[in-house]
Amino acid sequence: MNQYFLTKECKELHAFPHIIEFALKKIDNIQFDSFKKETSDFLRLYYVIDGRFEWTIEQQGHILYPGDIAIILPGQSFGGEKDLLDIGTVSWIHLELQQLERNGKLAMGKWSHLSESECRTIGRILLINHCSVLSRLKDAGVVFQSIQSEFINQEVGYAARINQLLDELFIHIARQLTRQNNSRRDFPQTFLKLEQALRQNLSHQWSVEEMAALVGLGTTAFSEKVKSFTGFSPLNYLINIRISEAIKLLKRPDVHVTDIALDVGFYSSQHFATTFKKLTGYTPSEFRKKNILTD
Repeated sequence: MNQYFLTKECKELHAFPHIIEFALKKIDNIQFDSFKKETSDFLRLYYVIDGRFEWTIEQQGHILYPGDIAIILPGQSFGGEKDLLDIGTVSWIHLELQQLERNGKLAMGKWSHLSESECRTIGRILLINHCSVLSRLKDAGVVFQSIQSEFINQEVGYAARINQLLDELFIHIARQLTRQNNSRRDFPQTFLKLEQALRQNLSHQWSVEEMAALVGLGTTAFSEKVKSFTGFSPLNYLINIRISEAIKLLKRPDVHVTDIALDVGFYSSQHFATTFKKLTGYTPSEFRKKNILTD
């Protein structure tokens, strides 16, 4: 299933006044004005199923990969780069909390079976950690999938089960926030340094061996870690970086498309155009024209 979308007007949510929106969306090509930056009164949780997403949360840029979850608290701003949804698949849920105060006091509502003490602890964890993105929280993906299945099948007790799953989602998030705060994993930090090094010299024809050497790993171990962390092979991951950098350059009308192609590492403008359209749905010239028109 590529698309699944529920809003307050849908009959499926009539029994869930606390759920503002629940959705799964597969984005096959870039759509302008598809993800505008805004501030919400609700708690928003976005889980990346596949792809690579560049989002801004509270004016800070984040890159999310498969298994990552974005947590946007009420009052925080959130949106996509240039108001766009990136290519990939993402599931999300918007929840109205009964209470979330600066001191961490959290009240879910009558739907939740978490105790007052547990809610207070989770509220403090959410507010104190100031962490907008959790890496590789696959348990959250299982919960999102189970919630969707319950909505679709509507078997006996489905409403109670969905509320139980929401409690479970909060528990997974709170536990992961605590673990991530206590013990940061080494590879994500190394991975960010790798991406920075690649972006500084994208015109170079990087091999897997060279990229692996940058982080001090053998090619097999490196390929496995990149695949596990991003969902892409090293070379496809590199292509995604090249395209994302090309998108930034295409917003500058003074830079020729052929120069952009060479600067980001494509051996010809034709190779660049073919790859760009495959990944975005537009040729570089079409993207530049639409981008100018929407500015």
